[in-house]
Amino acid sequence: MSAVKKIWPLLTATHRYDKSISTHGRGAGELIDAPILAYLIETGNGRILYDVGCDYSKINEPALCAHYYDPQTFHFGAPQMTPEQRIPSYLKRLGLQAADIDVVFVSHLHFDHAGGLGELRRCGCGAEIHVQQNEIDAAMSGQDVACFRDDFVEQGPLHIKQGEYELTAGVRAVSSPGHTAGHMSLWVELPKGPPVLLAGDAADLKENLDDEIAPGACWQDQFELAVDSIRKLKHIAQSESAQIWPNHDWAFYQGLPQFPDWRE
Repeated sequence: MSAVKKIWPLLTATHRYDKSISTHGRGAGELIDAPILAYLIETGNGRILYDVGCDYSKINEPALCAHYYDPQTFHFGAPQMTPEQRIPSYLKRLGLQAADIDVVFVSHLHFDHAGGLGELRRCGCGAEIHVQQNEIDAAMSGQDVACFRDDFVEQGPLHIKQGEYELTAGVRAVSSPGHTAGHMSLWVELPKGPPVLLAGDAADLKENLDDEIAPGACWQDQFELAVDSIRKLKHIAQSESAQIWPNHDWAFYQGLPQFPDWRE
């Protein structure tokens, strides 16, 4: 029996960029507005965060923004992030604190998914931070410009994982590499309605799923591996009558419960 009670989608920032970043070989020259999502999952055994968004200070302090979002590398600049979109702000609106989070499950170590770890730690979060060994190895290689090393290496001990596992009853880590070396999606069995597969960046857009198109940027150009992961998620969803939630699709996001509403 699933221990899951509720799930809240959290809009942590928005980013305007060329669509080809999300769809390999498709959409060049077309600008899209992409949500950057995290999810708060309440279970009978504690609270889980799936991703934590960006580092607010790196976006909103001019010197830091110029350093981290160098236009030579980040041609479309930094995301847009308001104070209300910081994870501690969302928690406060629910009457919670960072210390009330038990597990932070990081899908991958790109800046828009792991950047909020430092602020959570500074706000008193002592949660376990789950991340894959393959993801750490690739991020520490320095070959992925979307990984800001200080987002994760200075945030206390990480709980290093390898492969798929159950976090708690009804919440399961699903391996979905390709976009990054150790990318993980998350299976969530809700008390009402169909289960949900949080795709993370295995599928930025619904288009990635519908047309089986890899994300535009993949670790060491492993686009075929990314498509294999998309097919895997679709197979799981079909066999279990689950929904797949892409991570950067604005139209799809607008169909989700808008905070403070939730899905159960």
